[in-house]
Amino acid sequence: MSYDPPRPAGRLLLTPEDGQAPERARRLRRLGLGEHPEPALDAFAYGLAELTGAPYAMVNLPGEEGQFFAGLHTPPVAPAVRGDGTGALLGRVLPRDHGFCPHVVARRKALVLEDVSDYPRFAGNPVVDEFGIRSYLGAPLIDRTGMVLGTVSVTDIRPRAWGQPGLAAIKARAADLVERLERREDAGLPP
Repeated sequence: MSYDPPRPAGRLLLTPEDGQAPERARRLRRLGLGEHPEPALDAFAYGLAELTGAPYAMVNLPGEEGQFFAGLHTPPVAPAVRGDGTGALLGRVLPRDHGFCPHVVARRKALVLEDVSDYPRFAGNPVVDEFGIRSYLGAPLIDRTGMVLGTVSVTDIRPRAWGQPGLAAIKARAADLVERLERREDAGLPP
């Protein structure tokens, strides 16, 4: 684990180290992934959003420097408005200390946060303030080599009781995506 420097709000966040980042980046390059948006992964993210009713859905393929959403679904208008009347929509990249996917990668197992404010470790995450994120559901993409390629996840601006059905669904979708990526690799198809 490593400590990041305090945020302007004076919070100290704990972001797990990612010792596999260089190896993952090489594996993703061999798969032709992780550097450009993928229409098929955008469609996959859209399906996650439809399945869960969440405004945000991602296929996150983190690299050595940060997170990259090769698949992304966002609402057309920012669902959370800050005190100054502005809202922010999630883009394709985030620093490593933003969001909850780095924890899923480090844990190598799914993470369910029905209300991030219930967890001091997660409540201070920058995505809470910047995007209004209040709940998270994510699962790792673990390929046949045992490598965590990334995550699939959904987030909402309100607390959500994801429960066992949500957990089962996100894990099944993660397994489905890994299978698709491996079939594509086996067939020698371009990404």
